[in-house]
Amino acid sequence: MAEPEGGAGVSFDTIEDLQSALDGQDYVCGRALATVAFLSLRLGRPLFLEGEAGTGKTEIAKAIAAALGRRLIRLQCYEGLDASSAVYEWNFAAQMVAIRTAEAAGGAGRQALQAHLFSEDYLIERPLLEAMRPDPAGPPVLLIDEVDRTDEPFEAFLLEALSDFQVTIPELGTIATPEPPIVILTSNRTREVHDALKRRCLYHWVDYPDLDRELAILRARVPEAAETLSREVVAFVQRLRTEDLFKRPGVAETLDWAKCLLALDVIELSPEVIADTLGAILKYQDDIQKLQGSEAKRILDDLRSDALA
Repeated sequence: MAEPEGGAGVSFDTIEDLQSALDGQDYVCGRALATVAFLSLRLGRPLFLEGEAGTGKTEIAKAIAAALGRRLIRLQCYEGLDASSAVYEWNFAAQMVAIRTAEAAGGAGRQALQAHLFSEDYLIERPLLEAMRPDPAGPPVLLIDEVDRTDEPFEAFLLEALSDFQVTIPELGTIATPEPPIVILTSNRTREVHDALKRRCLYHWVDYPDLDRELAILRARVPEAAETLSREVVAFVQRLRTEDLFKRPGVAETLDWAKCLLALDVIELSPEVIADTLGAILKYQDDIQKLQGSEAKRILDDLRSDALA
């Protein structure tokens, strides 16, 4: 993939500068992730982030875009996504109106009408094409989210498109960007992404944060939560991740749960409160059933015993 000198005009001088900028966007970033993000920006290399859902992969793209004052363009991947859906489509409804208008007015020449219908006036830009357009604020951040949900043909297309940062529209020709976007790809690892795509990126596995960093994240994102409640919430979620669950809660669920508890004016955790709000942190009924009743009380009692020890 392209490696523009100077990393698309990005001006962080040190890893600490980047961490500080991300802190300013309430994104608490560990040193390892900050380092690979810094290198991605400095070298102009795409950044490939893999990890469990809810660990902050998407959020770092948003934080980087905000810290740089750049536009964030998000391509949300899904099964069946194809090249045309990711790059462009024609405004069919507007084209039909133009055809009927031309017919009612006596009609322009067939070739002239066709050239007009397939001009940029009727082009609907999708994320990949949007990201290749010049922007006065500087190259945007292109977030290709959950690339593991697509299939191999789309991966092959993506590899080609990002290699030269250009796309071809048959009716208009090849469109190339004067300055490549900042590219961040994420994967929840529902399937393995092909090595050819990973090799062209800087890679980082985004793991669940440890207790101290998750507590710092909660303080940054939900500052109105009392310190005692914040510590209990983070400690409980940390312990849940050691249980045999179908889907372990991510940081996103920690934040959601804290907000739910605040909305209920909860001061400290209790088995009853936990039972009533499990749907904020667990998303599968089998997992919720495991934590109902005495199990939630056991975990809470263990945490409080550990805190007193």
